[in-house]
Amino acid sequence: MTITSPNFVVGIGASAGGLSAFKSFFDAMPPDTGMAFVVISHIHPAAHSELAEILSRHTQMPVLLAVSRMLVRANEVYVIPVNADLLLENGALVVNSPRSRRNAQVDIFFSSIAIALGPRAVGIVFSGYFGDGSAGCQHIKAAGGTTFAQDTTAEISSMPLSARATGCVDFVLPPDEMPAELQKMAGRLITSI
Repeated sequence: MTITSPNFVVGIGASAGGLSAFKSFFDAMPPDTGMAFVVISHIHPAAHSELAEILSRHTQMPVLLAVSRMLVRANEVYVIPVNADLLLENGALVVNSPRSRRNAQVDIFFSSIAIALGPRAVGIVFSGYFGDGSAGCQHIKAAGGTTFAQDTTAEISSMPLSARATGCVDFVLPPDEMPAELQKMAGRLITSI
């Protein structure tokens, strides 16, 4: 493993109400954990998204709009483009546009990191309507990875509650407390090598 390869890839999914959760999370996340972060947000296909620019004001890590064949590196943040499905294959991002179906992008990405990374896959479900992310959390847990869901601080509780209902969520926390748990995971990985 080269120094630029992430120790964990953290997929973070949200829909309505997710922006404040993303900001709180990245405000509390140190820039040097060795992890890579992939933000999957439901955005209307015709919308112009400024999510990458907004998040760049809440972290010292580079925040990049995902493009196909982009290698995923430690201490970087990647944001899903509008009207696309995003996957991880062989350490690189794959962007499929247009998206295959509505409100399934979190499940699609989580399932891909479960296959690609097994126990080094992490899924986080923030605020949003409906249940995207729930099946993805099940895939991550089945592969030995770790999952988080936002607690009662979620503006729209459907997505995190749906994920929790699967029985496959390890941590239920507010977004600004999740980085501490992720740092513990990275620390345990270092001590086990």
